[in-house]
Amino acid sequence: MSAVDTAFHGLRALIADGTLSAGDRLPSESELCDRFGVSRSSLREAIRTLAALGVVETRHGSGTYVSSLLASDLLGSLSLTVGLLPLESVLELYELRRVLESHAAGLAAARRDEETVAELSALLDELERTHDDDEQSRLDHLFHMRIVELSGNPALSTLTGVLRTRSMAYRIFTTADAREIKRRSDAGHRAILTAIANRDPVAATSAAAEHVQQTEVWLRKHRPAARSTISDTAG
Repeated sequence: MSAVDTAFHGLRALIADGTLSAGDRLPSESELCDRFGVSRSSLREAIRTLAALGVVETRHGSGTYVSSLLASDLLGSLSLTVGLLPLESVLELYELRRVLESHAAGLAAARRDEETVAELSALLDELERTHDDDEQSRLDHLFHMRIVELSGNPALSTLTGVLRTRSMAYRIFTTADAREIKRRSDAGHRAILTAIANRDPVAATSAAAEHVQQTEVWLRKHRPAARSTISDTAG
């Protein structure tokens, strides 16, 4: 194990076992170097890695502190790696997306209010009218993520958003059967919204699962090339 790994896992252990809690200031560099038997440069590299993962944060002139350790914040750091996945690996994630998004749709159906139904309906009206690839992707993301947000679980929202963002890199609305894809996609969205509006969690769960599965089928069929998602927020 390298010195950087030693420092990384040492710090991780201190946080995992509660020796350092959310909001705590890390001990001095000299103390940590002595504790782990590593150099300052190795320790600093380990801290930079933990900072990139959202585990710690360095405050200029004050020191390094353990972050709030919120699940949603830490799951968000998965975008650093999920954003690198090729299509074959992205397709493996679709089973997870089906579980997450269908569960969220069921919760949305149980918790929705009239204002939210109207908001989703307006988004869907706009989505059905457009044939612009980028705009379809943006509106599709807003529609699905608004449903997930109704779950009231920030971790669920963050993880779903990370998975959807990478999926967005592989566009299917410019393929040869784009018209049929859009028709079926719009119909799938309507089925989800109708179930939510009717306060029918079972139907909402089923409609969302079928919608995600159909997207996976199209991706497997067309296998489009990836597009950059550095500045994207949708999937």
